[in-house]
Amino acid sequence: MARPQRIVLVRHGESEGNADDTVYEREPDHALRLTGTGWRQAEAAGVRLRQVFGQETVSAYVSPYRRTHETFRAFGLDPEKVRIREEPRLREQDWGNWQDRDDVKLQKAYRDAYGHFFYRFAQGESGADVYDRVGAFLESLHRSFESPDHPPNVLLVTHGLTMRLFCMRWFHWSVGEFEALSNPGNGETRTLLLGADGRYTLDRPFDHWRVPESYGATG
Repeated sequence: MARPQRIVLVRHGESEGNADDTVYEREPDHALRLTGTGWRQAEAAGVRLRQVFGQETVSAYVSPYRRTHETFRAFGLDPEKVRIREEPRLREQDWGNWQDRDDVKLQKAYRDAYGHFFYRFAQGESGADVYDRVGAFLESLHRSFESPDHPPNVLLVTHGLTMRLFCMRWFHWSVGEFEALSNPGNGETRTLLLGADGRYTLDRPFDHWRVPESYGATG
């Protein structure tokens, strides 16, 4: 088994929806583009990634959304060194199709009160649903490590919530811990590093917006 030395998760650069939430009334979420700021954030992330990867090969998985594909393109990675796959299981949490701005605001308030992990948007997904599909992706990812020539680097270009849930699943964090975490900023990375003991550690923690609350001994 050729386990990668690092697994890098990147949140896409600022999107049109991050800059103006009224755009969801006119455009589907998956079709939103990066803003000028988003392109600059992605290009800056690309500079850092090229320094980290050097001349090593990379296995990249990209959410099927336009903004994640644009983010990956802005990285400027050597196509001779990168094997890229579109991975639908790394997509954003589904909030429904054509979104009513006032309804989304109301549902977000309900979600904040009910809990981000368990609350399911009326025509979309809960955090728990995203956790399940991220878990299915992880099973596929682990199987890919069985290839003796697997690249030493894995790159996931995805979304803030999906990044937090990936790490929750990988490190077996509790729901209470997840609920206390903030999203990374646009263009930010988190890296799982393989240690000499065969275990992965996170290069830096996610910010906490509150103290984690636990229901029991597993928290």
